[in-house]
Amino acid sequence: MKFNSSQEIVFVLHGLNMTQKNKYIYFSFTFILYLFTIFVNLTLIFTISLEKMLHDPMYLFICNLCINGIYGASTFYPRLLYDLLFDSHVITYIGCMTQVFGIYSYAFCEFTNLTVMAYDRYVAICKPLLYHTIMTIQKVKTLIFLTWLLTWLESGVGVALTAMLPLCGTDIDKLYCSNWAVVKLSCIDTTLINSYGFILTFSHVSQIILILFSYVNIVKASLRSRVERRKFLQTCLPHLITMTNFTISIVFDVMYARYGSNTSLLALRNIMSVEFLVVPPLLNPIIYGMTLTQIRKRVKQMFNCKVVALS
Repeated sequence: MKFNSSQEIVFVLHGLNMTQKNKYIYFSFTFILYLFTIFVNLTLIFTISLEKMLHDPMYLFICNLCINGIYGASTFYPRLLYDLLFDSHVITYIGCMTQVFGIYSYAFCEFTNLTVMAYDRYVAICKPLLYHTIMTIQKVKTLIFLTWLLTWLESGVGVALTAMLPLCGTDIDKLYCSNWAVVKLSCIDTTLINSYGFILTFSHVSQIILILFSYVNIVKASLRSRVERRKFLQTCLPHLITMTNFTISIVFDVMYARYGSNTSLLALRNIMSVEFLVVPPLLNPIIYGMTLTQIRKRVKQMFNCKVVALS
């Protein structure tokens, strides 16, 4: 059946078909996980915002990473919680396209922000004497603004191209709406949007190459002195862990969406598809909060003050 307009399309999400017997347990666990994700990210955001000593470029980029973590989690969890609570796992066309835009802009923003953070660490370690001259607060604000602007442009074009496709189906075999899942339902040739997908892939692979190039130079500079090695371990290692975690998560989702088998276990498909939406927003603030001394000390002070006030 070919649908004449987007207004009559209602997608059916099949990712929760096996969870109805224990849906309240799943709902409670997911709700707690969402609240904890919001909590740890907000903790770092408020810590960096309220502490003037943390208004350096590195911490501002970390703050932006946490904001994006909340943004990404909020594009996924509320809809999942709704579907867990009710038996009708359907989503309107507009709702689906909105979720696609949110999830893809979160992923693109994460990659771009990590690239900018790598550039910041490169300047800090390889050109320490020029760091404050190059990485001014105004430049940091500009980079953060461009990160979001580029992200929304990339996502907006992708969603617009998908919205032009006439669809011959409404079944999505995932927990959420994804661009590729909608494109596969198209009745016509999808060469144009596939080409755009390859352009985006090349763009973000290039970002990964830039990050690796930065770290090759960072490692070389770190070998020169003990001070630089300490700076590398304290500020660059968390970034490498974050980048590796997110890259692996997103590659799993992309590869499994395109080449994975629909006959495999539903639980495995769900885990593979949501890892990049669940793990990075949860772990990023924990990694930075535990490894960066200034943030860790300030967070402890904040909670100690609250405990004293309550007692």
